[in-house]
Amino acid sequence: MATKGWRAMTGMAGTGTGADGASAAFAEEVARVRASGVLGQAGRLRELFDYLADRGPDAPSASQADIADAVFGQPDTEGDDATARVYVHRLRKRLADFYDSREGDGEAPQLILPSGIYALRLSALPDDSEPAVEAPARRQVWPLLLGLFAALAATFLLGRALAGGDAPPANDFWRPFLQSDRPIVVVVGDYYMFGEIDPVRPEQGRLIRDFRVDSPMDLAGLQEAEAARYGNAEDVGLTYLPLSTAYGLRYVMPILARDGRNVRVVAASELDADTAREANIVYVGLLSGLGLLEDITFGGSGFSVGESYDELFDRASRRTYTSEEARSLASPVFYRDYGYVARFEAPGGSLVAVVAGARDTALRGLAPIVAAAELPDELADLADGETGVEALFQVTGQQGADLSERLLIARPRTPEER
Repeated sequence: MATKGWRAMTGMAGTGTGADGASAAFAEEVARVRASGVLGQAGRLRELFDYLADRGPDAPSASQADIADAVFGQPDTEGDDATARVYVHRLRKRLADFYDSREGDGEAPQLILPSGIYALRLSALPDDSEPAVEAPARRQVWPLLLGLFAALAATFLLGRALAGGDAPPANDFWRPFLQSDRPIVVVVGDYYMFGEIDPVRPEQGRLIRDFRVDSPMDLAGLQEAEAARYGNAEDVGLTYLPLSTAYGLRYVMPILARDGRNVRVVAASELDADTAREANIVYVGLLSGLGLLEDITFGGSGFSVGESYDELFDRASRRTYTSEEARSLASPVFYRDYGYVARFEAPGGSLVAVVAGARDTALRGLAPIVAAAELPDELADLADGETGVEALFQVTGQQGADLSERLLIARPRTPEER
């Protein structure tokens, strides 16, 4: 890249700077960041910084494959590489944190990793002739989080707004919920995550979703029982909600909130036994997020769920249905995902409905089917009655998009023992 082009990108003043001056300023700032220790004396994050710094201030953007080969020793990587992408993100944030913490340096040049570019650049305050490119601010994450919260809130409010008459007619699957006097509680499958911090190389810390750990209490128990494995784990007070759940709520909420009916929404991690006993429950989420509802859902089912939650085993046919999304999502190939629908009466008399996908693709494809005015014939015949019902759908996907759906199994559920 020509020096003039680099100046235009970074906002460096064009008067009295020159290529040599720009290179010297870049080298000086690289040395300052290294000396600060903010990246550690060793480790992958420091190696990534050194690799990008050694390429110079006007080097073209490296590819993810270049970084995977030079920094992580993965020469066979082609195209998209998640490891390179994650570490570039960490380095960008670490640099932003470094400059945010240095009060009084607001007018000094700063090393940045511009969004979408895998190369270090030197930014400076603008002069009167050229605009500056600002370093990515660490607080930019808050608008993203607020945007996600707003999207979920809008989904709920949309359901309330449509309840006045624009909502689709309730099919036989949902009619018992609307005819019951019990309150309706919609449960969304959320996931607890904990941090794992290496005291020697903290830049290699990570967030972990472990199917054995669904709460801080679970984590504390495993830290005591398996200190070697969970010794570096920390509760960071974080849970997350799959985006496909918002798509599911978009279709289900307008039906349940008809005629201004109040519908409460809780996370699966917050569901307690009293609520499950006193209210009618509608679960929307992934199979792995059922939490307290897992035992009661599969206790009277003809299916059992696998340890990874990507598998559903049908006891009648002795066939296992395994989601292919995890292995195929990043490539343009077609894959199969599976969605599970059930409605039944729990031992305490409350109604329970489950709209769940093994993975996101299935939940996206399943929600509009179960919320439609007319169900598939085989499922509609079973839903028009007082007995429990369950169904399995196959959803064909490609890179997260649900392309087609097919009903594989629909049958009555075995009544729960009272």
